[in-house]
Amino acid sequence: MDATDRYLLDVLNLERIEEDIFRGSSHSWVAPRVFGGQVAAQALVAAWRTVPEDRQPHSLHSYFLRAGDPGAPIVYTVDRIRDGHSFTTRRAVAVQHGQAIFHLSASFQRPEEGLEHQEPMPAAPDPETLPDADAMLPRYRDLFVDPRVVDLLLQARRSIDLRYVAEPPFATAGKPREPRSQVWFRYTGKLSSDDDNPVVHTCLGTYVSDMTLLDSILLAHGRGGWMTGDIVGASLDHAMWFHRPFRVDEWLLYDTSSPVSRGGRGLAHGRIFTRDGALAVSVVQEGLMRVPRGEQGG
Repeated sequence: MDATDRYLLDVLNLERIEEDIFRGSSHSWVAPRVFGGQVAAQALVAAWRTVPEDRQPHSLHSYFLRAGDPGAPIVYTVDRIRDGHSFTTRRAVAVQHGQAIFHLSASFQRPEEGLEHQEPMPAAPDPETLPDADAMLPRYRDLFVDPRVVDLLLQARRSIDLRYVAEPPFATAGKPREPRSQVWFRYTGKLSSDDDNPVVHTCLGTYVSDMTLLDSILLAHGRGGWMTGDIVGASLDHAMWFHRPFRVDEWLLYDTSSPVSRGGRGLAHGRIFTRDGALAVSVVQEGLMRVPRGEQGG
């Protein structure tokens, strides 16, 4: 695997610097701050490394406290809250420059049998019929405040093949639509035997879960997003529930919707399905959604 394929896996490969203390690095991103999905994924890695091997995460709840500095390492400290017969609870705090920028609580469970049901997977076209980022993004270069953003996006997503089912928010700015968005995604690199384990798949899925989750809020108001300059936004909190194992190197459908926005904040719900229709992950996030200064209404 070359460096282009490995960079995202390397981001998740935290350095242990002391018992229950880890250090992670950042890769370049489009915004001048650490990507939220990265810090959430790294915090989950840190927590998971202190958990018995027979337990998998079933939920996480987290808050983004400060913007992260992509030029500085991030230190993760883990508190061992509880080790029970079936469940293990951990808290991880991400620190930069002496300040907490993110904290996460995660719960892990031993596998067990139980009642099963799920909502059906929504209709979506096959991912192979949809344009990839290389074919789609350059068409909208002139819509961005800085056209160079397209090249930065392509670089940042070079290990993730992400395909929109319908046009993304920045393509239809000014035209409110149903507050719902769908994307297919998969990791495009090759996983070695050492990489191919549940930690990698789950944490890469956590990374991607923050990429397009707030799109449904933008669509409801005909906003293109921060790249077009008509909104100021950021992730405020992030919660996930892991229902079953999944492979991130196989196609996954991310179906998102927004029930409400008010007070400069918007709420988004997400569901991640495997290609055969199994509901693998549920996601909820509240995001900051502020209109530019001087603009009235929303």
